[in-house]
Formats: sequence, structure tokens, C-alpha cells
Amino acid sequence: MTDRRRFLINAPLGLLAANITATAHAAAEPPSPAGAPPTFGTAPAAGPKVSPATFAEAEKLMQVTLTPAQREMAAQAWPTGLAGLAERRTGPNKVRIEDDVAPMSHFDPVLPGTQAGPARARFVRGFADAGPLPANDADIAYASVARLSRWIEARQLTSERLTQIYIARCRQFDPRLRAVITLLPEQALEQARAADREIAAGRYRGPLHGIPYGVKDLLDTAGVATTWGAEPLKDRIPVTDATVISRLREAGAVLLVKLSLGALAMNDIWFGGQTMNPWLPEEGASGSSAGPGAAMAAALVAFTIGSETGGSIVSPATRCGVTGLRPTFGRVPRTGAMTLCWSLDKLGPMTRSVEDSMLVLHAIAGPDAGDVASVSAKLDFDPAQPVRGLRIGYLPEWLKEATDVDRAALELAKKAGMKPVPVALPAWPYMSLNTILFAEAAAAFEEWTFSGKMELLSEQTPDAWPNFLRQARFLSAVDFVQADRLRRMVAQRMADIFRSVDVLLVPSLRDEMIVISNHTGHPSLTLRTGFVQVAQARSDWAPHPSRPLPKFAPPRRVPHGVTLIGRLFDEGTLARAGMALERLAGVAGERPPGF
Repeated sequence: MTDRRRFLINAPLGLLAANITATAHAAAEPPSPAGAPPTFGTAPAAGPKVSPATFAEAEKLMQVTLTPAQREMAAQAWPTGLAGLAERRTGPNKVRIEDDVAPMSHFDPVLPGTQAGPARARFVRGFADAGPLPANDADIAYASVARLSRWIEARQLTSERLTQIYIARCRQFDPRLRAVITLLPEQALEQARAADREIAAGRYRGPLHGIPYGVKDLLDTAGVATTWGAEPLKDRIPVTDATVISRLREAGAVLLVKLSLGALAMNDIWFGGQTMNPWLPEEGASGSSAGPGAAMAAALVAFTIGSETGGSIVSPATRCGVTGLRPTFGRVPRTGAMTLCWSLDKLGPMTRSVEDSMLVLHAIAGPDAGDVASVSAKLDFDPAQPVRGLRIGYLPEWLKEATDVDRAALELAKKAGMKPVPVALPAWPYMSLNTILFAEAAAAFEEWTFSGKMELLSEQTPDAWPNFLRQARFLSAVDFVQADRLRRMVAQRMADIFRSVDVLLVPSLRDEMIVISNHTGHPSLTLRTGFVQVAQARSDWAPHPSRPLPKFAPPRRVPHGVTLIGRLFDEGTLARAGMALERLAGVAGERPPGF
């Protein structure tokens, strides 16, 4: 502003006093009069020299067209106009933005003038009889948290024994899966014995007390490596716990293992290799919550915590045949978790049953001062409340193009007494919303991109983060703002749909809904409802000669999950609908062969 003000002041003064020598003028610069406004285009020249040809080439990236005269003007004006706006990172006055600084712009999934979530806060634990404790360790390992917690509460099963069962399974099966980054047997056994002592003394904390679990390795754990799956961070040791870790400790849960994620939360390859699917060990587990998905399918722990920005709970839950609950944006605080995208990141449970996911959500939900997006919202869940009469929306064209399992899920909903309601979405360019995802991710990892850390990741293919985040530097800020406006339009359309339905049934991996619901913040629940045949291994990665995919003859039988989308902060209704489908499908208890 000082330079602009000087320009406005000194230019007219120079015309009026043309007879004064340059030396005298420099020696007696007049004071700045009040009220002199700033002006654009008068900053000191900055940046490298540009020409009309520079803009002609840039037009190809931006997909815009300037005339020759417009290019000429832009090239002349750029050095003293917009080039200097990059000073924060190019200098001379550089400013480092620390990792814990969130953008000032704040995403709220609840549209102005609307209310979201239930009217009351209520959480009812299921009253199902857990039955007798199995004699076989594998049967215990595959039991749901709902059943395990009843056995532990009744002191038919100790936390120490359960923890030892899972430690043995991690050591036996993880060499085939590569789901484990850090196993914590001594720490876990110490926590388990403490839980047993508390329970024996009558101080039972609730359904997660004494239950061993694992977390995706992007949640900080004090004194234990948190690597983000990335080579440069293999020895990173946080000094504090993430809020979710602290809340699970307060609930009495036993942290046993830090689980794999694709490096920096993309897909399923980390510095230890590719995490594999227990149901089909020739293919990846999908990601980026690859470790939580594989660990649940193979019963390496009782429950896990995953994260999602653009499908990272939904996709591995579908492929590995487990339950994945992605809560409403803001329901679970992300304090102490790796940031990929401030307005998109969500933490949620991956479990073996729908009820289990709600038991975990109840323990980790609620606001935290360290996450400006976290909110206080009521959670209403009663598994005994009937689902008859719930309106379940579906998109007819999507189901027509989906699998038999997806279509059968709608029939199961009808059998449960839910009312199918066809809905429609406008034919909009929903993928344009990912402008927001890539721009935020590039900002979060700007230092990695410029310092060369990205070059240390093992995956350097065109569809891996290093290339995407370099390309994202060339996204238009104008298009980012327009994508944000489109986001509001999409949120308004989803609000319209949820005025006529209570839940929405969609094919899990339908790209449009993964993008839509992540950008609008709606909760989703993915659960196994059947099996499909595959003749070729599936992959999160684009086809590449270095990664040929195995083919199978005859085809292999693998689990398939459908996804329910819920109203904002209405995970209780979402879970009740999911439990009804889970019960009628009758396939949740089947285990992957060999595990």
C-alpha cells in the first residue's frame, strides 16, 4: 500500500514541479496527505519475465482464450500487477504457515436458515443376548464389539485374554496383509490388565472398556510413531495424543495397533508395501483406510478408526466386506490427525457390524477446541426403534447400472417395511467439486512439494499424490471459488431430496455420490449385503505396466457392500436402517477363507 500511495502522490507532484531537480526532489519527498487511495498495478515488478506467448501457453491449462491484444496487455501488466501476490512463498517477505493453522473460510454443512439433526440426545445400547462364550479363539476374535463387551462386562472374558488373541492374529496373518505399521503388544497388555482390574473392582466404563482396537496411522499417539504411511515420517514421534485417541482411552478401549494407509491418505500403498484384501489376497485392500479395512476383515482387532476425504472409508469397507461409518462432517473432531483437506476430512469407525459402529461413534463424537470445524450435535440412537415406514430414496438409473446385490438391497428394505422413493439429481458436473479437494490438499502439503519430500514417496506414478499436487498448483483460484459456489448448489439439492426421504440407498462406489456426499458433509454407512463374482483383481490405481492385475478363472467370490446416505447429523436413523438390511441379508458373519 505504501508503494501505491507513493505512486498516486508523487506522480502529480512531479508534473507540477518539473523544474525541481531529481536530487532535490529525492531529498525532500513530501509527506503522504491523508485520503490518498491505494491502486492496483503499481507494485514493484516481481517474478520472472513473461510474454504474450507465456499467456498463450497458460490458456491451455486454464481452458480460456484471450485475444492477441489481451495477451499483450496481460504480459505488460503482470510483473507490477498480480505477480507480487505470490510474495508469501517467493519473498522477500516470506511467511511460513504452520500445519495447525486452518483456513479462515469455514465450511458448515448445515445451510443457513435450516436445522439438522435429531431433537433429542439419546443413546441406547442393544440388549441382544451375547450367548455363551465360544471355546475357539477365532470365534471370539470375529465376534462383534456388542457381544465382546457383554462377555467382558460379565467377566466371562478378560481384556487380557482378548488382547492376546488379537496379538497372536496380528503376528500370524499380517505378513500376508501388510496392514500393520506398528504393533504395541506390551502397551496393550498393560492397558488390558488395568481394564480387568477396574472391571473386577466394579468400575465398568461402558461397551468399549477392555476392547482392543487399531487406528489408521494418521492419528497422533504420544510416544508412538505416527507415520502417515509416508517414507519421510517413518520415525515421527508425536508428544500428544489425537483427541479421538484420548476419548477412546477414557472409554477404556485398548490401543493395540497403528494400521496402514496409502501414503498421505491415498489408496493402499505405503512405505511397507501394498495392503492386501483378506478376501482376495491377490488384490489391494483399497484405501486409503486400507489397514482398518483389512484388519477388520481378518479379525486382527475388534474395531478400527479410519478416515475419509473422498471415499477412503467407503471403498475399503466395500472391498473388504466390513462396515464403515463416515459421520457427518464436524461430528468427530480431527485434532491430532493428519490434515489433507480442511473442509472434507472426516474420522469414523470401521467395524464388523452396524451396531458396533454406533458404539464407537458414541465414544468419539463431540466438539473439541483444536478443530474449528467440530460441533456439538445431538446423537439419537435406539436399535429397538422400528424402521417400518422409513422412506428410503434411490436413483433408478443408478440401480439399473449396479449389481444384483445393490438391487436386492432395495428389496430387503421393502421387506423391512421401508417405503422406496425414487429421486433424481440434475446432470451437473459433480467432478468439478474436486477442484476443492486438490486445491486444499496442495495447500496442506505445499512444503512437501517445494522441499522435495514428495520425491521420497515410493509411488511416483501419474495418479499418485506427488504428480497431482504439483499439477494442482495450476488450478485456477477463480475456478476454486466457482466450485465452492457449485458446492452450495449441490448442498441445496441434497437438502431438497432429504425433505422427501429419510435415507438414501446408493451403489457404494458410484463416483458422483462419493464426491457429492463428501462435499456436502452427509453421513454414510457402508455394509456388506451380499457377494459378487470377480474375474480380475480390482485396483484403486490407474492401469500401469508396472502393476498388471491378476485374472481368475473361474471367477472368485468376494463380498459386496451397499451404502446408505443419511440426513445431516442423523446417524441414528442411518444405523437403524443399516441394521435392518444387515439382519435380513444374513451375510455379515461369513469369514474370508484362510483367516
